[in-house]
Amino acid sequence: MLDKLEYLMALAREEHFGRAADVCGVTQPTLSAGIKQLEEQLGVMLVRRGSRFIGLTPEGQRTLDWARRIVGDSRAMRQEITALKKGLTGRLKIAAIPTALAMVAAITTPFRARHPDVRFTILSQTSIQILTHLENLEIDAGITYLDNEPLGRVNTVPLYQERYQLLTAPDAPLGNRQRVTWAEVAQVPLCLLTPDMQNRRIIDGLLRSAGGDPQPTLESNSVVVLFAHVRTGRWATVMPSKLAETLGLTDTIRAIPIVEPEAVHTIGLVAPAREPMTPLTAALVAEARRAAKEMGEA
Repeated sequence: MLDKLEYLMALAREEHFGRAADVCGVTQPTLSAGIKQLEEQLGVMLVRRGSRFIGLTPEGQRTLDWARRIVGDSRAMRQEITALKKGLTGRLKIAAIPTALAMVAAITTPFRARHPDVRFTILSQTSIQILTHLENLEIDAGITYLDNEPLGRVNTVPLYQERYQLLTAPDAPLGNRQRVTWAEVAQVPLCLLTPDMQNRRIIDGLLRSAGGDPQPTLESNSVVVLFAHVRTGRWATVMPSKLAETLGLTDTIRAIPIVEPEAVHTIGLVAPAREPMTPLTAALVAEARRAAKEMGEA
């Protein structure tokens, strides 16, 4: 039954029989037959069918909830048995919001020193994508905001506080200031992350509360793109202070704290609310807690 539950999860995620079959590495008839067999075993219709996938029935949605739990527990069991025999091995897939990507190394580097046989995949995703992929078992953990938008049912480890700075050229407007207000920043042409990013939604809210109308001169889903433009000395942006420090300031950039109000948001690790955790996720949570103490002291 396990493979059929994975078929259902893939179909719910992809919303297309052909794509779901590709993800599962089977033919479309095999996937369709597997879901049909699952329906027969449970005695209910799980999928609304037409000429294409329409959606899950209420019974299908509830079965999907159980499928995620059963498949997750099965993976955790296999990992734990393997870990008992060989120690921690395998791959950890972590997704992070763009403004926190540079901080991932504070967790992965000491983790690898403790567990050299574990490999990593690090993805840049929006906060909404992180929560969706976490629920669908597509990633093992995420790094995102903990205190701004609803997280749902997850385990969290606060890592550090995000504060904001204006990054601009020394000879640009406000470039000679020791601190600036959000009302002043609202008057500066900015390059910012795209609106699907929670960081952008936070900044837009702060600028609007200060009487501004956010109309950036450039948008990107990459902080590297923003930073590269600011480095030319002809652009400005709002960036978390820890990220600005990690990317490195040059003679052409000043990082000026933004006050009135001094906005603060908590960045942290999110992991599935599942007990027991997989051995890899449990080790990652433990490493995140150690990293949080060091980040708090920094």
